[in-house]
Amino acid sequence: MNMRVSSSPIAPVIPPITDTALVMQLWQGDLNALGVLYDRYSSLVYTLALRSLGNVASAEDLTQDVFLTLMNSRTYDPDRGSLSSYLSLLTRSRAIDRLRAQSTQHKYLNQWQRHPQPAEPSPMEHASQQERHTLVREALDQLSQQQRQVLELSYYQGQSQTEIAAQLGVPLGTVKSWARRGLLRLRSHLENQLNEE
Repeated sequence: MNMRVSSSPIAPVIPPITDTALVMQLWQGDLNALGVLYDRYSSLVYTLALRSLGNVASAEDLTQDVFLTLMNSRTYDPDRGSLSSYLSLLTRSRAIDRLRAQSTQHKYLNQWQRHPQPAEPSPMEHASQQERHTLVREALDQLSQQQRQVLELSYYQGQSQTEIAAQLGVPLGTVKSWARRGLLRLRSHLENQLNEE
């Protein structure tokens, strides 16, 4: 049996650097340590972020944010758990924060779209509103006192026909009749005014 012994020296086996040692190096400014930690844990962080957020770009942003947080804040404590647990918890927490922020933004955007703030009328719009108001006022003056009173209570004060009947002490049917006749006369008068212009 012929055994050959190699004359080349065997490289000593160096145990991998622990997560704790890498984090300590990172906190001392060693960016190579960040690269090693990123290689070890970026797929874990990214996968959790993508599952939580459902968007590739958002997951990539969150992954970067988590590693920047690890680098800039000294909140990781190896006595409380492993680095993978810390990064998982941090990723979930930040994902929830982002989802809440998005939800709030959507809520306010939807609310704003449903109830946009009225813009100040331009001078031309203001003049047009004043002109319409004058035309309606003139048309109301052409109605009988009962018809005008019912329409003013209804449209300007927001009262229901039942409330108007109780206030005036007349039957509800009478109020409905006055309102209908008043609206027909009002429309006729306004149409005539607009046709004259």
